[in-house]
Amino acid sequence: MQTEQVSELLADVADRLILPRFGALGTDDIQEKKPGDLVTVADRDAEVELARVLREADPGVLVVGEEGVFTDPSSLEALPYAEHAWVIDPVDGTRNFARGRADFAVMLAEVRSAQTIRGWIWQPIHSRLYVVERGAGVTCNGVQLTPPPPSPRDVPLGASYLPVPGEEHAEVELVRSWGSCGIDYPKLIAGELDFLCYRSMFPWDHLPGALMVTELGGRIATDAGADYHAGVIGRRLVSATDPHLWQVARDALFGD
Repeated sequence: MQTEQVSELLADVADRLILPRFGALGTDDIQEKKPGDLVTVADRDAEVELARVLREADPGVLVVGEEGVFTDPSSLEALPYAEHAWVIDPVDGTRNFARGRADFAVMLAEVRSAQTIRGWIWQPIHSRLYVVERGAGVTCNGVQLTPPPPSPRDVPLGASYLPVPGEEHAEVELVRSWGSCGIDYPKLIAGELDFLCYRSMFPWDHLPGALMVTELGGRIATDAGADYHAGVIGRRLVSATDPHLWQVARDALFGD
């Protein structure tokens, strides 16, 4: 599918299956997959529709969706070895969405042989579409983005969804993130933050944003130094606007 076709698909699915439920979910529309991990009818319906259209365009493609993997992890296990795959996060920031908060996104990544080649982050309430293509950079609403300027902060500022043990003594400043990677990564590439830190490395959360970061000169890798791509696992994931800040954040939080 052409890039513009995919962008239109995300907007269409959001308009039809996600936004009508925003602020209108009943108690039966929200469930816990496991303690603290929510899923809504919007997540499920949007993922089914996105997967249907992507498979229709390419019947042999592997589709890895967050909700589908919860019931059948085989597609996630196959992702690093797939010649061609799509990775779907139908509602990234489900907790925010379920609470009627605007900070959620629809995210999609295209992967070939474990390498992300295109990615999309659509923020429906904020009306911002970020698109990345390997070797061609990142756009927001069609405007080409440039790398953020050097950080003006004396102390690097980062965000993490969960507290990092020992963060209060680290030589960086850490705040809580926005509960959606589809919000976090755009803030990072805009220079509002110097780095991000995560415990989870699920591909639907990180592949689109990871390619945006690297296309703009940043680095994303595990705390052990393994550059992130489909199939990489580790203890912590650190993303920064440039390799120097990545190293500073990694060393400050996790030691030399």
